[in-house]
This record gives sequence, structure tokens and C-alpha cells, in this order.
Amino acid sequence: MALHESVLEEFGLAPMWVRRAVATQADEPLQSMREDARDERRAEPEPPPSHEPTRASADVPAPPTFDAAPDDDFAWFDDRDAPAPEPVEARRDPPALPAIHTLDWDALAERVAGCEACRLCEKRTNTVFGVGDRGADWMLIGEAPGENEDRQGEPFVGQAGKLLDNMLRSLALARGTNVYIANVIKCRPPGNRNPQPDELARCEPYLKRQVSLVKPKLIVALGRFAAQSLLKTEASISSLRGRVHAYEGVPVIVTYHPAYLLRSLPDKAKAWADLCLARETWLANGGAPSKESK
Repeated sequence: MALHESVLEEFGLAPMWVRRAVATQADEPLQSMREDARDERRAEPEPPPSHEPTRASADVPAPPTFDAAPDDDFAWFDDRDAPAPEPVEARRDPPALPAIHTLDWDALAERVAGCEACRLCEKRTNTVFGVGDRGADWMLIGEAPGENEDRQGEPFVGQAGKLLDNMLRSLALARGTNVYIANVIKCRPPGNRNPQPDELARCEPYLKRQVSLVKPKLIVALGRFAAQSLLKTEASISSLRGRVHAYEGVPVIVTYHPAYLLRSLPDKAKAWADLCLARETWLANGGAPSKESK
């Protein structure tokens, strides 16, 4: 044993030294392998950072996300499964309805019956198209249907209608014989309120077509609203009475509404004067009185 080993042995350190030596000799190959591995890793270039999930997380499917759009919006779309495009004919809009000014009587009545051009269609019971002789010389135009008219689908019924029939009879006229009766508005306004401007604008083409089909020699406007609507004015009925106006080239005489006359009996004399003026205007416009009226 060497000197230094004998010294160690004297101090009782020889066994410890031997153990450490043996352990050091056993760890040398493992340490060498670790260092070699570190050297190899340093020699390899670092891969770019990856967003791929780790193996542990890759085994668990990620929950679907519906808020974020995919990178390719059409990645899921398979042309082989896509439905065939519709024929061009199938996608065309329905043909436009014929213009109102081209309609005959039957087509016009049908259009009015199914009209939904304004809000008045929502609460009506019936449209009120018109009644009487479609080739008459006299055409009477009222304001809008009331409750009775809405229920029966005919203008000027009830007490006001009876008074109007009496007024016509004094001129040798009759509702179903030689006069045509219509309204500016074809549906009853709720609560008998005055029609709104947009409602009037959507309904007026129907009245214009009725006038052009009847071709009357005279129009009698019954009531303030009818007169103002036909003549496009806000003048009072008292200022419009007693004069001859025109609508679509046809002479117009303004008088009171029969419902108003029921409440104001003294104005019946004024209404009779209006009817006399209407008769004179009709005769001047080529009207021929019947034998009964003579």
C-alpha cells in the first residue's frame, strides 16, 4: 500500500475513499453519455415554434368553436354534394300586374276586392267598389264607406242612402238605372276617420279608371272630403259650391253629403240648388232629358 494510502488507513478513511472511487468510476460512462447528448442537441438547429398541441393534449379532441370563422369559409363545401342551381325561370319574379288604367270593369273590380295597397285593408269587412249604370251620364262620388257600407259592400246605404235616392228621384235619376255611384276610398277608415294622404294616393287610381270607363257627362262630388280630393284643394265646401269645376276633363258640381243633410235640415235647400246647377251643366254638356224628367 502506498504512503498516502497508509496515512488514510491510519485515520480510518480508506474505506470511504474506496467507495467514492468506485462510485466515481461507475458514474463516468453515464456522465459522458449525458454530455454527448447535450452536445448533439446544441449541434442541431432549433425547430421553429410550433402551435401544434402536445401529445397529451392531441389525444383529447378540442371542443368545436362556432364563433370563429374557419380560415377558408368554403373548406367544408364539396362541389360534388352541392345542389344543382335553380333554373333561371324558377328564380324569376312573378309577372307584374297589369297597370290599373288598362283594366276593364271585371278586372278592376277584382283588383279592388283583393287590394292590400294600404293599411285600410286590415280592418275592412268588404271593399266598396261602386254600383249603378256603368254607362251613365251622371256619376256621384262620395268620400269613404261608413259602417253600413263596409258591411254590405255598397255605397250610400242606410238613412243617408235613402235621402240620396230621394234626391236622385227628383231629377228622374235612379241608383241602378241612369247614374253610377262610387267613393274616393274603397275601404272604410277605422272609426270613420278621414283617410290619410297615402291611403288616398293608393286608392285614387281606381277611381280614375272608373271615371274613364263610365265616361260621364257630369260628376257630383258629395261632401267636403270628396270635393277636396277630386279638385286637389283645401278650400271649404261653401266656397266650392255654386261653381262648375273639372276632374279628368269632366264637369264637377260640389254639394253636401247626405249624412250631413240629415243633421242640418236647413241646408237641404242649398243642396237642391246644387242639384239644379248640376242638371243645367249636364244639359249644356250634351245631356238629353228623359220624357219623365220633362
